[in-house]
Amino acid sequence: MSVIGIDFGNDGCYIAVARQGGIETIANDYSLRSTPSCVAFGEKNRVLGVAAKNQMTTNMKNTIHSFKRMLGRQFRDPKVQAEISSFPFRVVELPDRGVGIVVQYLNEEQIFTPIQITAMLFSKLKLTAEQALGIKVNDVVIGVPCYFTDAERRAMLDAAITAGLNVLRLFNETTATALAYGIYKQDLPGPEEKPRNVVFVDCGNSNIQVSVVAFNKGKLKMLATAADANLGGRDFDRLMAHHFAMEFKSKYKIDATGNPRAWLRLCTEVEKLKKQMSANSTDLPINIECFMDDKDVSAKLNRATMEEMAAPLLKRVESTLQHCLQDSSLKLDDISSVEIVGGSTRIPSIKLLIEKVFNKVPSTTLNQDEAVARGCALQCAMLSPAFKVREFSVTDVQPYSIRLVWQDESGQEGDMEVFPKNHQVPFSKMLTFYRREPFTLQAQYTVPSTFPDPIIGHYTVESVAPGPEGECQKVKVKVRVNLHGLFTVASASLTEKRETIEESQEIMETEDKQDKASTDGPVNNQDSKVENHSTPAEEGSQQEKMETEKSTETPTPTKVTKNEGNEKKGKKVLKTVELPIKEVIKSLNAADLNSLVERESQMVQADKLENDRINAKNAVEEYVYDVRSRIYDDLEQYISPSDREKLSHQLEDTETWLYEEGEDCNKQVYLDKLAELKKQGEPIKGRRREREELPAAFESLLSSVQLARKATEQFNQGDEKYNHLDGAQVEKVEKVIVEKQEWVDKNLGVITATALHVDLPITASQVRSEKSSFDALVNPIINKPKPKPKVEEPPPAEKKEGDKAEDEQPNGPKINGQEQEQSNEKPTEPMDVD
Repeated sequence: MSVIGIDFGNDGCYIAVARQGGIETIANDYSLRSTPSCVAFGEKNRVLGVAAKNQMTTNMKNTIHSFKRMLGRQFRDPKVQAEISSFPFRVVELPDRGVGIVVQYLNEEQIFTPIQITAMLFSKLKLTAEQALGIKVNDVVIGVPCYFTDAERRAMLDAAITAGLNVLRLFNETTATALAYGIYKQDLPGPEEKPRNVVFVDCGNSNIQVSVVAFNKGKLKMLATAADANLGGRDFDRLMAHHFAMEFKSKYKIDATGNPRAWLRLCTEVEKLKKQMSANSTDLPINIECFMDDKDVSAKLNRATMEEMAAPLLKRVESTLQHCLQDSSLKLDDISSVEIVGGSTRIPSIKLLIEKVFNKVPSTTLNQDEAVARGCALQCAMLSPAFKVREFSVTDVQPYSIRLVWQDESGQEGDMEVFPKNHQVPFSKMLTFYRREPFTLQAQYTVPSTFPDPIIGHYTVESVAPGPEGECQKVKVKVRVNLHGLFTVASASLTEKRETIEESQEIMETEDKQDKASTDGPVNNQDSKVENHSTPAEEGSQQEKMETEKSTETPTPTKVTKNEGNEKKGKKVLKTVELPIKEVIKSLNAADLNSLVERESQMVQADKLENDRINAKNAVEEYVYDVRSRIYDDLEQYISPSDREKLSHQLEDTETWLYEEGEDCNKQVYLDKLAELKKQGEPIKGRRREREELPAAFESLLSSVQLARKATEQFNQGDEKYNHLDGAQVEKVEKVIVEKQEWVDKNLGVITATALHVDLPITASQVRSEKSSFDALVNPIINKPKPKPKVEEPPPAEKKEGDKAEDEQPNGPKINGQEQEQSNEKPTEPMDVD
């Protein structure tokens, strides 16, 4: 069983696998470790990964990229609108206000959501892993940006489920990088010592993430994270592309910004130029042939000019670094080192900014491209029961503060921040409400300006009714941020008072989580307050009360008992009742998700059938080209002129058929066509093969005959080496030698007389069979080993009378003619006495 980690990036993906020997990065079918995040659609099938990116310029409107940034967002989201402006493909608004991507697939216009497109890429990554490992892959940990919201994380989970993956955890990329760094460090300080604080800077294609992590032996704790979700390497590419576009416009009178294909080519060339600038500060040229209107363009740019243009971007990078440092509450002297990952941290100006802010030269201990995938694979191995990994505790943080909003009994709105920014996750809290009827909690992010829609979800606690005397019921609600970073209302329960009928001592147990009491900040409304867990509340109180408790996830039974002794009728007992929770969240329901899973499975199967069909067609085409070129080359002498002319016409007709009516046929049609061609072509190849193999086969047979003949001649000459052989058997060998020599001479004559373009009456395999039968008959006779010489035994020595009498005693030795008694007693062991 193998477990994998996936780094799903905006530009490319990496797959790492946990094995017994460690962590490895998997190469795809193009022998590349990075698989582009591209999905293309054709008339018959989908094209994924490297092949999709290769056709980006020729199939622009049906090649989808940068779809990660649309996951979990609505069409009118400003970030989505900013992305759409640069897309060559069409994006529309769906009835549910979501994003729809329009493509031509199976000769019709179809609309797919970002979740479906992401699931298609995950299917490709899953297939790549299975082909590399040779086994099925299900368990996976997927890296996500630390700034992903609840809706984006749920969309990522839905996409993975659609692709048939079992996600053990959505792992923040910052934490994955820290795990890949820390788990191999043997010199970390002990648990009671001052931790080692390390800063990680990850600048990728479309974002920059910074984190500060405290390491101790066997554990890491995330202290703070900061990110700019709209700043990455592609922003530097676009800046340079606009610069060159303006230069081309004034120099060549062409506008690349209005031509999607030209703009895409320009961005591709600019990205190559940017990588060259990282190692070269001189003027670097850019040359593009037939760029637009059949014009070749060229220009130059150096690093200093680029950095001057990118000053606003670099200022944003510095601001993100400073923000993370402030949130961590650390001084520069408290930071041990700074590690950089991500492709865009190779930009020299970004390295200088990192050194300026943290006053330390950035280190490249980790693989800058594969660190996230390796960290995810490690986490997957730690969560999987099939692997035993070194104990290492991971404590992550919540990037945004979350609050709950509700209405109390009087209809006034109340709210409370339950998970502040950089709060530990996963984490649970227990909230206590006093209610007479069902009520709804609304979870939302505290800072609405960060998100167009700050609402996470609505959670309605149902089946709440007044107590027997009309009083409020005590309802405990457990809220949680889980391993995936998702906010959930895990459970709700109330304690009921019921009348007993029987006279008995009754004990009722309910499973609950053992929680440690903790207190959060004050509740915003005056009618609510934080309840101290050690102080019992008055049952008749009409005030809203809440308590927060830290969960250690250790289930312990809570016993509720009646008074000891025999109870009489009418006594009250307490019973915990679980309440149903109805949630409205930004995630697909079960029916919609099952529909997506089924559709993705159908498309995967259709792709497989189409690939098999294309492979069968390519096999026919390959065979046509192979045979047609060889019948006038190395196969020319093995086919008659008339047959060559006939076969040549057949091959030409097949080629014409392939590009006309045979362009779109079923797989079986191509298999039949290939079989028809092989009936004519394979005999020719067979004649050439036999002519090449027969001399060696006859030479091997004649060698065995010669060895056998030499052995019989030496036997007839009285050689001592063979004087142990039976004469009749040797005569039999001589007869077989003569027969085999005649058979060889006869067939060699027939082969010599047979034309090259005619099938031979004998094959190399028949000659090899003759040699095997000859060796099986002859070798046991001529290789018969000599018998071992007989060793003469010395005559038996005469025995004396005393010895004879002694030998005749059946029961062992005797002393003075009497049988010695054998003692069964064990000897006494010596004992040391002090």
